[in-house]
This record gives sequence, structure tokens and C-alpha cells, in this order.
Amino acid sequence: MGRYTCRRILLGILALFVLVTAAFFLTRMMPGSPFQSGNVSESVLRSLEREYGLDKPAGGQYVTYLGNLLRGDLGMSYKKPGTSVAEVIARAWPVTFSLGFLAILLAVVLGTVMGVWQAVTERKAVKGGIFLGTMLGTGMPNFVIALLLALLFGVKLKFLPVAGLTGAANYVLPVVSLAVYPASVITRMIHNAAEEEMKRDYVVMARAKGLGRRRILITHVLKNAWLPVLNYIGPAAAFLLTGSFVTESIFTIPGLGREFVTSIANRDYTLILGLTVFMGTVVIGINLITDLVGAWLDPRVRRTCR
Repeated sequence: MGRYTCRRILLGILALFVLVTAAFFLTRMMPGSPFQSGNVSESVLRSLEREYGLDKPAGGQYVTYLGNLLRGDLGMSYKKPGTSVAEVIARAWPVTFSLGFLAILLAVVLGTVMGVWQAVTERKAVKGGIFLGTMLGTGMPNFVIALLLALLFGVKLKFLPVAGLTGAANYVLPVVSLAVYPASVITRMIHNAAEEEMKRDYVVMARAKGLGRRRILITHVLKNAWLPVLNYIGPAAAFLLTGSFVTESIFTIPGLGREFVTSIANRDYTLILGLTVFMGTVVIGINLITDLVGAWLDPRVRRTCR
């Protein structure tokens, strides 16, 4: 287990290094300059680029950026004078985290309940309804779901607000729109895994002892059926906790996703890189934790780690 942990940590560090390198040189390939807007003269433009070190070769800028990054310095935003990238992240991250956490929590609870219900029910109408719902949930793009919810409950029925994040009611539509896809996937995974587990020998033995199907499923089967779901939750949680660009833009939420889209439109190199580094660290960290928890819970993974 120790070797597996060290290997996964080293792979995570390598992945983050590759991500930072690729993001740095891709930003430098963007056409134009961060300061090329309005009626800025050529001399002022060159002066600003010299002040921020953008007149140096890309290789030299890369080495300087890596050195600052190792010291924990993400730099200053080009388009927000006097504001550091760390300040932008500190302001936007709690918003994105609250949305992502609530969305993944809703997806896990709803997906588990619906998956178990689909597995235990004998009603064909219920099975067919849940199956159809999961098909729609996994097939429709996130922005379509968000727009439909906003139009129906916000514009047509006027039940819920569709812009900003000023109160509890503002969370409902963006959280639900973010949770639809992962909840549908978890429902299908729980249902399929539960049906497979119900064919195992230990289930046959439990039935022979007189235990009911529903009790066997909830008490014994669900624990094993949850192992593949755990592997899915890691990437899903990483995506939700680092911000859904489309959802935050549709509902005008000042989170990481919206900041990232704005930074690309403004060619704000340092903000693009800082958000990429932060999001990449969160994604790699969550995937690492998920892998380690899965290895700890599953004896088959632990045996391969020796």
C-alpha cells in the first residue's frame, strides 16, 4: 500500500508539471497581447509588456514562472490592477465549492436511492420510468438542462431566481442542473452492480437463511455495489468542485468557472495559469484520495500494490 501511495503521488506531481507546462506555452500562443485593447499606442503597449516581463523569450518567462510557483506566488492579474491571482481564487473558490459540494451530495443520495429502487421494485412502470430518466439525464448536455430549468422555474413559473447567489433559493437551479448527469450515472451504476451482486453465492446463502431480497440488497449488496461508484465519484467531484463553466455563466455565478472564461477572453495570462494550476491540483488531489480509498476498501487492489 505504501508503494502504491508513493507511486500515485509521484504520478500526480508529474501530471501537474505537464499541465502547468502545457498551459503556459498555450497561453503564450494566444494571438494578441493582454494589454492590446482600446486605443493603447504601440509605445505604451511595449512599455507594459516590458514591465510585466512579456518582452523576454518564452523559455525565460517559463523558468521565472516556475520559480515563482514553487514559492507559492501565482502572480498578479493583468486585467485587475492591484489584485493577485490568489485573491481572485480565494474570492471565487468558496462559491464554486458550495455549489459543487451540494451537487455531488445530491447526486450521490438521489443516485443511490433511485438505483436501489430500480433494483428492488417489481413494477415495470417504475423501472421503465427510472431507465428513461437516466437516459435523458446522461444524454442531455449540461447547458441544455440548465437553460430548461431556468426557463421553466425561473422565467415561466417564477418560482426560483435565475441570477446571482444571494440566498438559499438561488442555489436550487444551479445545484440541480449540475447534479442531473452524475445522479443519472450513479443510478445506472448502482442498479447494474446490484443486479450482478444479487447473483453471487453469498446472496444465495442469505436467501437460504430466510432473509428478504430488500434486506439483502440494502445490508449486504449495496456495500459491494458502491465500489465502482466510488471510482466514478472522484472525477465527478473534481469536475463539480472546480467549477462548471457553462452553469456559472448561465446563472451569473461569480465562481471559478466564470473567472476562467473571463480570463481567457481578456488574455489574462497569469489568471489563466493560476486558475489552471489550482483546478489541476484539486482534480489530481481528489483523484488521488479516491484511488487510495478504493485501494483500502478493495482487497484485490491491495494485493496488486504489494
